[in-house]
Formats: sequence, C-alpha cells, structure tokens
Amino acid sequence: MEDLILIIANKNYSSWSVRPWIALTAKGIPFREELIPFGPGATHPKFRELSPTGKVPVLHHGTLRVWESLAIIEYVAELYPDAGLWPSERESRSLARSISMEMLSGFRALRGACPMNMRRPVKAIELPDGVMADVARIEAIWREMRQRSGGPFLFGDFSAADAMFAPVVNRFSTYDLTRDPETVSYMDAMRAHPAWRAWEEAVLAEPWIVPEDEA
Repeated sequence: MEDLILIIANKNYSSWSVRPWIALTAKGIPFREELIPFGPGATHPKFRELSPTGKVPVLHHGTLRVWESLAIIEYVAELYPDAGLWPSERESRSLARSISMEMLSGFRALRGACPMNMRRPVKAIELPDGVMADVARIEAIWREMRQRSGGPFLFGDFSAADAMFAPVVNRFSTYDLTRDPETVSYMDAMRAHPAWRAWEEAVLAEPWIVPEDEA
C-alpha cells in the first residue's frame, strides 16, 4: 500500500488538522505528516496546490486527494477496517457518526468566540450569545454517550467521535467554560491519551505565533 500523507497546519491552532491526526495516531495507523504553517490570514499559497479547497487537512494517497477531516477519517476507516476507528456495534456506530456530523456542521457560536489555542493561558472571556447553549448541548452529548457506553471515552474505547470533539476539549479548558464533574472526567481522559499528549508536546515545540483573529 502506498503511504498515507496527511498535510496539516500549525498544531497549536488548526482544529481541523488535529481531528484526523489524533484519530490515526490513536489507532496506530501509519501515515506521514507534512506540516505547512499558516501564513497571513490563516492560509498559505501552497495549500491551494495540495488541496482542491485551498485548505488543510488533506490526505494524499497515491494520486488520490481526500479533504475535510471527517472524510479523511472515513476513508482511512475503509482502508483499515480492523483498526476500530468507529464502534463495531451498528447502533453505536450510527450514533458516533451522528454526533460527529453534528460537530462538523454545528456549534458555530463556540467556534467563533473561542478559537483553538493550546498554548493560551487558561482564562475566561466575555462570551457572546449562543456559546453557552453550544456548551450545554456538547455536555449533554458527552454525558449521554459515556453513560450509555460506560466510558471512559464516548463509546468506551477511543473512536473517531472522540477525535472529532478533540478541539472542543481544548476550548472548554482554555476558556474555562465548564466545571461540570462529568465533563471534566471526559476531558481528563482525553488529555491523558497518548495521542493527545503527543500532539500537545509538538504544540509546545512550535515556534509560530498566529494572531487569534486570524487562526
């Protein structure tokens, strides 16, 4: 099989890049990483050469280009059906895909007000309308899925659904958005995972700084 090449941007800021990276890393799926740091406006001219959208992440597999985080995860799950990217049980798998799609398309107030920045000191900010409604919905998802599965992750073992919510874990922590014990328990499990810790270690080693209004 030809190498999988995952092209990403700055690990500190790129919430979309962390999703497929942490999913593949957590499941031991081999890939090569190519990191291209953001330029002005949180973009880079080379992104247009590498991805039809001019954005990252994008996965190169031979001549094939797969873009968008969830599409990348789905493609790799087909290549490695035994890796466990999705829950093995059909009902759980359908729920995992449903909440992953909800994460993909929703929670715009939270995204806009609280950009991912893993090096930012923990500090609450003044929040616009809609953010705490997003927080409440996400907490309800996490609580329901973990109660159903028994945890520690959303569907027991780490899955693609956890990868899709990984940037939210950082947002909740960095902007001090919740103190709910159940939520904090899930966040602690995520931050203790070796794949998360590997990403965080790389974040701390990055030299680049992007203004928050551009990331």
